[in-house]
Amino acid sequence: MFFPIGDVNLKKGTKPFLSYLLIAINILVFIYQFSLGPELGQQFVLTFGSIPAEINHGQDLFTLFTNMFLHGGWWHLIGNMMFLWVFADNIESTLGYGRFLLFYLAGGVAATLAQSILAGDSPIPCVGASGAIAACLGAYLVMYPHSKIRIFFLALFVTFEISAIYFLGFWIIQQLMNGVGSLGAKASFEGGVAYWAHIGGFVFGVIVGFFNRKKALALSN
Repeated sequence: MFFPIGDVNLKKGTKPFLSYLLIAINILVFIYQFSLGPELGQQFVLTFGSIPAEINHGQDLFTLFTNMFLHGGWWHLIGNMMFLWVFADNIESTLGYGRFLLFYLAGGVAATLAQSILAGDSPIPCVGASGAIAACLGAYLVMYPHSKIRIFFLALFVTFEISAIYFLGFWIIQQLMNGVGSLGAKASFEGGVAYWAHIGGFVFGVIVGFFNRKKALALSN
């Protein structure tokens, strides 16, 4: 498996703060969720996770926001936080605090809506920051396509660098292939990876990225 562990941080623009605060909030929420135990923890997820069947009927719309701070397990949390750590800070440096927070939350909502629409009346809650993080990836691809991403290759315990356009391009192609493949299998919407949340968030990020590309180029020079 490949894990992004670093990139070239901007020296200009807003000093990133919210990106790291979001990581802290996600970790604290998960620790609280874990401390509840299996039964109460499951109820916590059912209450604050986003259930497609409810969203599609206009119910519990607050979960469009709360679900992005919940996670299904330690590896789910760790994987998401690594991506957030690597990719969000440059976006925040470019957008500034207020616009970045609005972008992050809106990206998460767009991701959950995309998954909910395609999941139909699924009663399985969607949880995780990956949709909002996917928005950061989409914006990063457009705003900093040639930034070097440091990758850890778990199988060989080695690191190497690759341009963002190749790493993120491969990532979204993988999501699209898995997402399209999931359309013919209802079971894929009853647990597991929410590929269409990733795709929806990524597309949202690409759109926002295009409107901020000139500023990103100015800050990177």
